[in-house]
Amino acid sequence: MRTIAEIHHPKCRISVFFWNQKYLVKLEQDGLEQTFKLNQFDVISEDKLKEMINEEFIESAVKRFDEMRDDMNRAISSKILE
Repeated sequence: MRTIAEIHHPKCRISVFFWNQKYLVKLEQDGLEQTFKLNQFDVISEDKLKEMINEEFIESAVKRFDEMRDDMNRAISSKILE
């Protein structure tokens, strides 16, 4: 796996990798992660891939992290209360 980029953002850690003919865009926040896989032939250039990771994309992922955390907390709470 080759690291293409580490993108600094205050709300999550963003890494871009190339592995097995795919680009992987990995976002991490507090023990949660989201990975988006793109076929290498669907990406015109690595610069265009980095442009795709804009503020709108990141904010959408951050909202999804909130939903994931809520889902996990509900699942844990329901098992604790049984």
